[in-house]
Amino acid sequence: MKLVIVESPTKCKTIKKYLGSEYNVMASLGHIRDLSTSGKGGLGVNVLDDFKPTYINSKDKYKVIRDLVDATKKSDEVFLATDPDREGEAISWHLAEVLHLPIKTTKRLEFHEITKPAIKKALENPRTIDMSLVESQETRRIIDRIMGFELSTLLKRKIGSSSGGRVQSVTLKLITEREKEIKAFVPEEYWLIQGNLEKNINVKLESYKDQPIGTINNEEEADKILNSLPNTFVVSDIAIRTRRTESKPPFTTSTLQQEAFNRHKYSTKKTSSIAQKLYEGIDIGQDTIGLITYMRTDSIRLSPEFVKSANDYILNNYGEQYLGKINTRQGKGLVQDAHEAIRPTSLELTPKSIKQYLTNEQYNLYKLIYYRALASLMSPKLDEVTNVRFDANDYSFIASGVSNIFDGYSKLYESAFDDNKKDMLLPSLNKGDELKVVEIDKEQKFTTGPQRYTEARIVKTMEELGIGRPSTYASTISTLYDRKYIIQEKGQIYATEQGIETVDKLCEFFTPFMDTTYTAKMEQNLDSIVEGNDSRLGLLKSFYNEFEPLYEKALVDMEKVEPKQTGELCPRCGNPLVVKKSKYGEFIGCLNYPKCNYIKPKESKPLEILENQLCPKCGSTLVKRKSKKGEFYACSAYPTCKYILGNDEQEDNKEVVSDRTCPKCGKTLLIKKGRNNKGDFYACSGYPKCKFTETIK
Repeated sequence: MKLVIVESPTKCKTIKKYLGSEYNVMASLGHIRDLSTSGKGGLGVNVLDDFKPTYINSKDKYKVIRDLVDATKKSDEVFLATDPDREGEAISWHLAEVLHLPIKTTKRLEFHEITKPAIKKALENPRTIDMSLVESQETRRIIDRIMGFELSTLLKRKIGSSSGGRVQSVTLKLITEREKEIKAFVPEEYWLIQGNLEKNINVKLESYKDQPIGTINNEEEADKILNSLPNTFVVSDIAIRTRRTESKPPFTTSTLQQEAFNRHKYSTKKTSSIAQKLYEGIDIGQDTIGLITYMRTDSIRLSPEFVKSANDYILNNYGEQYLGKINTRQGKGLVQDAHEAIRPTSLELTPKSIKQYLTNEQYNLYKLIYYRALASLMSPKLDEVTNVRFDANDYSFIASGVSNIFDGYSKLYESAFDDNKKDMLLPSLNKGDELKVVEIDKEQKFTTGPQRYTEARIVKTMEELGIGRPSTYASTISTLYDRKYIIQEKGQIYATEQGIETVDKLCEFFTPFMDTTYTAKMEQNLDSIVEGNDSRLGLLKSFYNEFEPLYEKALVDMEKVEPKQTGELCPRCGNPLVVKKSKYGEFIGCLNYPKCNYIKPKESKPLEILENQLCPKCGSTLVKRKSKKGEFYACSAYPTCKYILGNDEQEDNKEVVSDRTCPKCGKTLLIKKGRNNKGDFYACSGYPKCKFTETIK
């Protein structure tokens, strides 16, 4: 028996089907050990001994480790098949250490999609653990442990903030800076002059005596221009050009999270979770298939095999004129290019053909990935853009029209999402034509301030500035929500007062580490370790020698913010009661903690009583209660009396057992009432396994 160890149980199920009975597939459930919290500062790192780490097995993984040890002893050979990235490589190394597998000879399987051909190819071409990748991950982990522990200790002690970190604090800085820009912004007045001519032509003012009109600052200036305009405009110039719009490249982690938010308002965390399931495998009929390639990537590269199959698909379904070229445009920021872009594993599995096997959210995301990858290899869209200039007493107005010449990639991608935009056509015009003015008017406007970040915009900014990696975008944003540093309202991200104060203090005492270029440079240095151009010890020493003096100074000089007093005294010890914070929210407790651990109980709001009506069952008052489905009135004597107002009026809506049997499965049919007075219908009592229904005529 051969043992294959992966990270998640879902992968076990999928890969087991591909490998057969001679293989045992088990999951480590992520990391099985981590840095301890022993030693100086609880860092689990001996700074004086070349930053030697101390690892301990995770408490919640004892059973997993025991099962893996037993399985290893019974196996002829062990394959490590964790995720194909820096973190996955470290997990394989930790597994080898704990299971006493030889590092230099234990086989490591690498695959970027969970399909039968990919798994088979990985088995035929195993490698060993890449220790350069492991060293890079360990270096990052040590730096994040030192920064995270020491900043969190400092912030909790001084200003009551929950935590700080290398990536999360710099990301928070971006959001707080935007918040300050918005609050400081002062709108400025300006005016637009536009309108329409005969033949339904919309025009707007562009220039005066061939010079750009600039800003019209007030109504007086606008009126002066309007009074100078004639009743007839003359065509002075007609310019026609062809606009070429290339298809967008296939998705990276960042662009997928942005598109999923923009189209479906999925959070980065939700998108990551859905993509993980699509990658690990979905039950399609009798088979379990990984539908997309590895979802943590910053590359837009596509495999030659996929490009060939996509070109064949385009050629057969659309024709040679729709064949494009491979998209090689990379985004800004640091690109590792270790993996392909996110793409479907098979073009035969169209979104429509497998929709019945997917949840609505899985279908939406798979549809985005499928059509984006395919459209990226199609030819560009061509539009004819016409700009017509009109002369009006030395003032020039302009009208624009767009007409599609060739739909290109939009025939597939934009039509799949109903994104096709209607042409904005202009009537046939010639130079010298005179057109009467129907209406030209002024409109007051005010300049708008910077937009708040959405999750899509902050992820895009993180990628462009090199803050974090594809695998950390979602977790970083989630941490900021959890720490109450940011909140979201109607899709926009707001920095809280605590978030702003945290950034202000960190910028004051840790200026070099709050610079976005530092975080990006750190990622480059970690990549250099992988490439063999930098040493683990050199990077750690450089970081520690710069960070630690700043930390020691902040411990002394950072002013401690005293908690807000409520004006009440502790009933146990007489010290003041103050407002405190926890991960569950604010509460009132004793200032003398930990000597006194008194916490003031929360005052419960009185229940709202329904006037002039008592419970018909027991005579008690009826009170307003809440559930997931909304508010309702129920007996105040609950749970002794379970009366709910309105339930007695719905007795007639209960299902009735009929004398008929289901023609599909043979179980009894129930008579149910349709919604919105649509009439009664038969429904199988075997639901949800049997979904037979029939309208009662």
